[in-house]
Amino acid sequence: MKLREDRTLVCRECGKKFIFTPGEQEFYEAKQYRPPTRCKSCRMRQKQRGKPVYRGVCACCGQEALIPFPPREDRPVFCMDCYAQIQAEKRELRAEREGERA
Repeated sequence: MKLREDRTLVCRECGKKFIFTPGEQEFYEAKQYRPPTRCKSCRMRQKQRGKPVYRGVCACCGQEALIPFPPREDRPVFCMDCYAQIQAEKRELRAEREGERA
């Protein structure tokens, strides 16, 4: 199995740099997709065209978050960056727990 590293790509739409993780690289390769040319935010906007987009305030950083569902008082809303960070932390914890079991 080939060990991969994060790759930094530049979004063709907004020009921001974004990380193409090893897991994403494996997924794209397995599906025989070309690497993404847009960041996650721009891909979401592209996907959501014609669908309603709602505005909320990120529970972590306080910045505006564009979300595909109406925000509710009883559920936190996260911007794309904070949500990605939370998911990465969850994956790390899960990997640590699985490593302890082995």
